[in-house]
Parts: sequence; C-alpha cells; structure tokens
Amino acid sequence: MDTTTLFGVPLGEVILLVAGILGAGVVSGILAGLFGIGGGAVIVPVLYDVFRVLGVADDVRMQLCVGTSLAIIVPTNIRSYLAHRAKGAVDDRVVRLWVVPALAGTAIGAVAAAFAPPTAFRLAFVVIAAVIALKLLFGRDSWRLADDFPGQPAMSVFGMLVGLASALMGVSGGSVSNMIQTLYGRSIHQAVATSAALGVPLSIAGTLGYVIAGLPRQAMMPPLSLGFVSLIGIAVMAPVSTLVSPYGARLAHALPRRRLEVAFAIFLLVACARFVVSLIG
Repeated sequence: MDTTTLFGVPLGEVILLVAGILGAGVVSGILAGLFGIGGGAVIVPVLYDVFRVLGVADDVRMQLCVGTSLAIIVPTNIRSYLAHRAKGAVDDRVVRLWVVPALAGTAIGAVAAAFAPPTAFRLAFVVIAAVIALKLLFGRDSWRLADDFPGQPAMSVFGMLVGLASALMGVSGGSVSNMIQTLYGRSIHQAVATSAALGVPLSIAGTLGYVIAGLPRQAMMPPLSLGFVSLIGIAVMAPVSTLVSPYGARLAHALPRRRLEVAFAIFLLVACARFVVSLIG
C-alpha cells in the first residue's frame, strides 16, 4: 500500500490543505463568535487567502470559497432554524412568499458560477458587504421604509435578491434578508428567525448548485474537492469553527454592542478592500 497518497492524492498536498483550512477555521470561528455571524461574510475572505497561498487557480478560487462556505453553513442554518422555530419566532408568511423566488436567485448564482468570470464574484462580495458595513456604521434602528411589507411583485423581487446574494457571496442570505425585514417594521429577533428558516433551503440548494457548476473544472480544484466545494474544508473548518467560536463569544460579551457593530463593519470594509485590490491587480 502506498502511504504517500490518500485516495490517490499526494499526502503532502492533503496535509498542507488541511493545515491551511485548520488555521482558517480557527480565525473564522473566533470572528464568528466575536461578531455573531458564521456565514460567508467571515468564511469567504479567510478561505480566499488560504486557497491563494495553497496555489488554487484564480479562475476558480472565488467560486470554490463561495461553494465551500455554503456547504459549511448548512448544519448551522438547520440548528438555528430549529431553535427559532421552537420559540415561534419565524414569520411563515414571509418564508412562503420568498422561498421560491429566493431559490430562483440561488439557481441564477449557481449558473453564474459555471460561466461568469471570477471578478464577478469578487465584485458581488464587495458591493453586498459594503452595503451591510455602511448599514452597520450609519444605520439606525428607527429607519423604516414602511410599517409592513409591500405586495407582489415587490416581495418576489426581494426574495430573488436574497437568494442571489446567498449564491454570489456564500451566505445563507441572512444579512440581506435581515436588512430588508427591519426596514419594513420587523424586529431584529423576528428577522433573524425568518432568515434562518429561509437559509436552510438556500444553503442546501446553493451547495448542490456549486457542486454541479464546478464539475467541468474538477481538474483545477485542490485535493478532495467535489465541484466548487472543498470536502476537506467542510470536514475541518466546520467543527473547528464551532469549537473555537465560544472564545470569540466571550470577548463579544465583554464589549458593547455598538463597538461590535463598528468592528464588524470595519472587518467587512477591510475584506472589501482586499477584493478591490485583487480586482485592480
């Protein structure tokens, strides 16, 4: 038996990949606990530089980050949804109105992963993350567009935007969904619960979409990947992030909420700047 390979992949490459993702898991876990968010807004920027150091081609690197992020957050979304559902905080009406157009938006994002240039994904991350960061920095709880949601077709458009953001940024759509819901009079607690419910089908559909979209370029992927999803990333990063996130949470409890919002906004803007540099370069 050849001990220098694992499933036909050179063992040195596997060890290097595991070590890199292990470090990424520690960083993203602490940030997730600190800022209370475990989605692509944290995972994608961290993985992007890990995969760059590991030599993943620029043509597929961003898509691999997004697909892996979507896969990693599936179990988190399920656990979050069940917890919020048990408390009766989910707005089922919004979920019913948004889920189909949101899945359509996710499908569009997955198709884009197969055909669009990687710059499109970096640009999408910059735009979405910058909007979220600016809302955190300058937004007010009192901001409202209306006291209740509009009718159709506006609700379908909102759902599609949430799904598209999910698929392009590697998130469950919660950040965008929360922002829309609070602008229409929903409390942040109900918005988070409803976003968690919507995030379950979106992250699952997005993961499957990125697996399929990446299969034609399987040869460009790092060891033990399936399409645009790193299986090592799922196996290593998810449990490590979960394990270390309480340390970030302890730090979060020692800081005022406003300071956390500003810190997370700065993190997002730094990540945006990182991707802007890569776009210019």
